[in-house]
Amino acid sequence: MFKSLKVRLIVILGALVLSLGYLYQNYQETGSIVRLGLDLQGGMHLVLEVDDPEGTWTMEQRSDAIDRAERIIRNRVDELGVEEPIIQKVGQDRLIVELAGITDEQRARDIIGQTAMLEWKLVRSAGDLEVVLPRIDRAIVAALGPDSIRALGREMEVPEDRVEDVLFGGEAAPEEEPDPEILEQLQDVPEEELEEVLPELDEEDELLRPFSALLLGAEQDGVFLVASEDFPLAQQFLELSEVQTVLPREISLQWGWQPVGVGARTYRELFVLQREAFLTGEMLEGANSAREPQFNQPIVQFQLSRAGGRRFSDLTGRHIGDRIAILLDDEVVSAPVVRSRIGARGQIELGQADMAEARDLALVLRAGALPAPLRIMEERTVGPSLGQDSIEQGQIAGIIGLFMVVLIMIAYYRMTGALAVMALMVYTALVLGGLAALNATLTLPGIAGLILSIGMAVDANVLIFERIREELDVGRAVRTAVDEGFGHALSAIVDANLTTLITALILFQFGTGPVRGFAVTLSIGIIASFFTALYVTRTFYLIYLSGKKATDTISI
Repeated sequence: MFKSLKVRLIVILGALVLSLGYLYQNYQETGSIVRLGLDLQGGMHLVLEVDDPEGTWTMEQRSDAIDRAERIIRNRVDELGVEEPIIQKVGQDRLIVELAGITDEQRARDIIGQTAMLEWKLVRSAGDLEVVLPRIDRAIVAALGPDSIRALGREMEVPEDRVEDVLFGGEAAPEEEPDPEILEQLQDVPEEELEEVLPELDEEDELLRPFSALLLGAEQDGVFLVASEDFPLAQQFLELSEVQTVLPREISLQWGWQPVGVGARTYRELFVLQREAFLTGEMLEGANSAREPQFNQPIVQFQLSRAGGRRFSDLTGRHIGDRIAILLDDEVVSAPVVRSRIGARGQIELGQADMAEARDLALVLRAGALPAPLRIMEERTVGPSLGQDSIEQGQIAGIIGLFMVVLIMIAYYRMTGALAVMALMVYTALVLGGLAALNATLTLPGIAGLILSIGMAVDANVLIFERIREELDVGRAVRTAVDEGFGHALSAIVDANLTTLITALILFQFGTGPVRGFAVTLSIGIIASFFTALYVTRTFYLIYLSGKKATDTISI
């Protein structure tokens, strides 16, 4: 049945209509007949690596962490709405993320890199910190030296870029260095004996209360305020290992995620929390952004698993009137008062945040927490103008290559070459339609693969035409020579296309983004080339010969 000319034409027209349909659908959705990659329409290219600052992870642990991170980042990017992103593991501990057409680069960077470790902790009384403030102050003095603390001054008017210098023996305090013997003692002495190790402070010397001097009381119990300009200094005080040593084991100090305004000044909140979280984001099943109906403020509504709901309900039932802090990446996002028992559904109040921040928070919570922080090792941004230059240069290269092929084929093979050129037009439509049907992304290397596959399509026709010439030279009839030419060239065409297709599949499997783009267009081109050379070109030959007598010659 397929030997008949009518059926052949129906098959070819059907393939063309299908390809043109996919191209039109793509054009309606994206404004382009095929989806363009990062290097053609602009966007972001990131190389991410698992952050293991202590260097304690084995290669297997790093590989497992990056595998889980790949799934989570893919979920986040899908929620972000980027079309055809490239997210690929490279080596044992790196990810390549390419986001074509992204407009808000900072937002994308924040969403991808955010660890999103969600925790619920009880807020403790401010008195739990007040009783240990003298020990914290003395630990700081022991670590940095009295003269260094005095050099800072009561107002702590130290530029942010000089804080580290002042604290650790910079120009402001060259004569004072931390006493290594005291530091070693602080690490080894039990908590109940620390009072004997830490030096006593002069009650009249308020400058030697470096940390407590920065704290202001807040309206809510369990919260202190630190002026925004003093925040970097207070944060560095708390990060000292000597301070962490004297803190009670059952409490932790966590900063609020955003500054708060009190009067004409802004402050950062410091929360006194239970160290152990009673609930984590592992029990979170869903999160959505919304607006709180009473004050129209953005909130994030969350849904816990059945086990998480039972645990949350039990704890909130026992702590009505207390406050529960909700932490994201060790920063307190919200700390509401428990008014009644709360089950599997709850909400996170975001204060002065806008809806965009609420949506982004809900997005990362739905996608899940990263197993470890990711460090950006490389970042490149391709602007739309550079992508447009690439498109124009690719078009010029394609037009020149196509024009030269058409010119040489017609000049050398005459009418038969013209048939091959017609088949080449069909081939081009089929390749573009295949890219559109697979939602494949066309990159600059992909354009190179497309142009290369055009040459291979012509190469298959050259093999066929040369075999037909050989058959005509030995005196075969025209129709017999054509049949024999197609038949004898088949093995060579199959061999050339099959080996190239295997190579393209290997490139796709093991290559990175640009190499895979090249492999995709080359693979589609090879399949289309095989179809057009052996089916379309022969169909055109049959139409050409149908108007000739058996004794007529052909223009080849």
